[in-house]
Amino acid sequence: MKKCNLIKSILIFTAVLAITACEEQEKKKLINFPETNLAMENMIPKPLKIMASNSAFGLDQNTVIHTSSNATGFNEVGQYLSEKIKWQTQLDIAVNNTTNTSSGRVIFIHQLNDSTNSKKEAYELTITQDSVILSAATAEGAFRGVQTLRQLIPESSNDTLSETKMWLISSGKITDNPNFEYRGAMLDVARHFFSVEDVKKYIDLLAYYKINALHLHLTDDQGWRIEIKSWPKLTEIGGSSEVGGGPGGFYTQEDYKDLVAYAAKQYITIIPEVDMPGHTNAASLAYPFLNGNGKKVEPYTGIDVGFSTFDTRKDTVYAFIDDVVREISEMTPGPYFHAGGDESHVTKKKDFNYFISRVDKIVKKYGKRMIGWDEIVHADIDTTAIAQFWSNEENAKIAVEKGMKVILSPGKKAYLDMQYDTLSKYGLHWAAYIPVDTAYVWTPERYINGINKEHILGVEAPLWSETISTMEELEYLAFPRMIGYSELSWSTEENRNWEDYKIRLGNQTPFLDRMNVKYYPSKLIDWKKATLPIKPRLKD
Repeated sequence: MKKCNLIKSILIFTAVLAITACEEQEKKKLINFPETNLAMENMIPKPLKIMASNSAFGLDQNTVIHTSSNATGFNEVGQYLSEKIKWQTQLDIAVNNTTNTSSGRVIFIHQLNDSTNSKKEAYELTITQDSVILSAATAEGAFRGVQTLRQLIPESSNDTLSETKMWLISSGKITDNPNFEYRGAMLDVARHFFSVEDVKKYIDLLAYYKINALHLHLTDDQGWRIEIKSWPKLTEIGGSSEVGGGPGGFYTQEDYKDLVAYAAKQYITIIPEVDMPGHTNAASLAYPFLNGNGKKVEPYTGIDVGFSTFDTRKDTVYAFIDDVVREISEMTPGPYFHAGGDESHVTKKKDFNYFISRVDKIVKKYGKRMIGWDEIVHADIDTTAIAQFWSNEENAKIAVEKGMKVILSPGKKAYLDMQYDTLSKYGLHWAAYIPVDTAYVWTPERYINGINKEHILGVEAPLWSETISTMEELEYLAFPRMIGYSELSWSTEENRNWEDYKIRLGNQTPFLDRMNVKYYPSKLIDWKKATLPIKPRLKD
């Protein structure tokens, strides 16, 4: 069946080109495309292989998009591309409309007859004067390729080549596949709450740079941000505060489902985190029986850590956790559930290990793999659990010895809440100051001695929100550093180079400006505000 669909799709594509070839032949003789260099385009993350052919594809109002017929998700990827082209250029590009025969230029999103899991995000992009062919085994791979194609569309049209506005896309071939399967960002909505619309904008930005996981830190001492229907006081009481004494807030289950669905359309997996047994003051404020530190529970709006804990020896605590994990897992189609586990300083070591072991079993009961901060490795957990390294290299090594995968989030390199320098408006610096170059110039594959690429699931950049409460402040800390983390996650080591990257980063300015991103304008980067159209070569 797949082979038949492939043949049918190719025949349709060929037919569209054949129908228009004659009438376009004379027009093409009149267009002498300028010389281009695909390898010098400002793509982030940098693709695996780039071969330039030094001509161009002219995107204009007569261009059409076609997708493989009966290929799951491919029509939706085509519609998404059409919407993004219109957003950038105002061109209204038809999708799968075979009646449009006014142009010989076609963008064809084509399904390869290969759906192996190891290649699910791979794609090939072949660009000629006549066509753009985006080939992938899955719609997810096609979607990643669309992000590359979006970055190749220039800011300005070249109006000297034809009667209509034309955006020149450099020709050649790109072959691409991610270096790490997990490429993540974390957003702390517990210390300060961020609205559904704020999170959606963050998702849009992450998708453009091929990030595929958004880890939401949903609970902490200062607030509980996700509705649990079986325990309503978690949000009624626990969700009513935040750092500094603000109003707090929470996501209803419908809000959360909306976020999950929105992210899924852009092939981003939402990973929910319920941090425990520490960082649990808000939960214990709502239900005091959970409390295990022996002190009266009061609302907390500061930023100190380590003072709270669940009572790890009460069966009622695990009944509560079972309900929480069940309700959130039912709304989360992704494979992961993050159980926290960090900075539980007042929990006795044996109680902590006992707790993590029991929670791991609950998480697996509901069909998820547990992720936890690197402290979890001391508990009796099996190799399906994932350790997120943030502080203790020995913990990361223990995880590897146990056969666990590791997510790299080193505080000294990958924490987005760290200040850029002593003059930064927002952020902290307990781990380090992290300017834009420091954020990029490190090698995940060799960051910890003895932990190699095969041990690493991927890289994640956490953004804790103690010092930020608005989207503008979030963007200041996240960008441009998050863009660099996308390249560290996707591109191979040999394709990562600071001197090359900083030029490409500077040329991201038009996109960031169109998205109204209030990024930190690092003086290390030459930020480009506009790109002039390429002038055509003189005819022979």
